[in-house]
Amino acid sequence: MKSTPQKPVVTVDAIIETAGGIVLIKRKNPPAGWAIPGGFVDYGETLEEAVCREMEEETGLNVNLSRQFHTYSDPQRDPRHHTISTIFIATASGKPNAGDDAKEARVFTKDNLPEDIAFDHRQILEDYFTKKY
Repeated sequence: MKSTPQKPVVTVDAIIETAGGIVLIKRKNPPAGWAIPGGFVDYGETLEEAVCREMEEETGLNVNLSRQFHTYSDPQRDPRHHTISTIFIATASGKPNAGDDAKEARVFTKDNLPEDIAFDHRQILEDYFTKKY
């Protein structure tokens, strides 16, 4: 019997820019901490469709995608399994409201980021704020 090879899971995240800063969500499920909103791409979805859906589900915001930022693929970036995430930059107006996998959604600036940031999202935010990509 032939075994099926393991493959990385495809995810998307978006750094949502608002008038007051960027939106982060506090996760309901492990791993704990604050995170850039995002999630898994469904079969048959484009990355752009998936990220817009995930933003609405987790923050209640309808976003306008500005551009694709960068793709992060370190096999250790998610302790649950190997994920490859494409990060988008998006804009939105209005107040974020936590939904789906988020228990809280708030706006932060570079100067007041929370200490407990999940996954490799602190590195992603550093890359964003320093305009690395």
